[in-house]
Amino acid sequence: MHTQVNELFNQLWLDYIQMTPSADKVHELLSQGQPIINDHIALRTFNLAKVNLSVLAKHFEALGYVACGDYQFEAKKLVAKHFEHPDASLPKVFISELLVEEFSEQLQKTVQQLIEQIDPLAAIADNFIYSGRHWPLDYTTYQQLLAESEYAAWVAAFGYRANHFTVSVNELANFNTLEAVNETLKQAGFVLNTVGGEIKGSADVLLEQSSTMADQVVVEFNDKTVAIPSCFYEFALRYPKADGQLYTGFVAASADKIFESTNVN
Repeated sequence: MHTQVNELFNQLWLDYIQMTPSADKVHELLSQGQPIINDHIALRTFNLAKVNLSVLAKHFEALGYVACGDYQFEAKKLVAKHFEHPDASLPKVFISELLVEEFSEQLQKTVQQLIEQIDPLAAIADNFIYSGRHWPLDYTTYQQLLAESEYAAWVAAFGYRANHFTVSVNELANFNTLEAVNETLKQAGFVLNTVGGEIKGSADVLLEQSSTMADQVVVEFNDKTVAIPSCFYEFALRYPKADGQLYTGFVAASADKIFESTNVN
């Protein structure tokens, strides 16, 4: 079982670094020869039966993961859950889904047409969560989605894959604070997400998070090839609860700002 979990995260990582070439540079910068521990990954989807949150979750639940927290993002019209494995050394998984019915009829129709093109067997195949896009897409359609929901446009353009990986700052040998990590990244030329401040959260809510802005990667649309924001890298510092154990959940107000790491500038 453990081997399968590691293999799954390895495949997700290999796909992620294709989408996020800067991730290797971040690793080099922060690891200084030590292994980097992944705090969590995040996946995005739509709340349509074929691909909803619970469909994606099954891929992890089959490997022992259990649901541990529910989150709502009213302004972005999203809900999310996070999952943990009994083996605390394994990464947490954060899965969100867009509440499609809360958008315009045009967006609903577009998204439904995209998802209809997925082979039902593909969604339950072992590789689905790093299988990418299952449909052709016009740049015009991407822009129409973008005008209503950056999230919908991202899933339409990139399909099924990790939206981000997250460095566990607690496990870094050479850094004790998120400020120090951010400073090192900025000095190396990385652009950080500053929505709501560079650091989202605080010791008071037991979690501090920051992230790079997404890499720009070239995407082939039907009608043109354009560089658009892909995936980003997050950094998380967790604080102990009253019982001395590190907090393992998420903070909706902070996650709300982290979502904006893939915004089109």
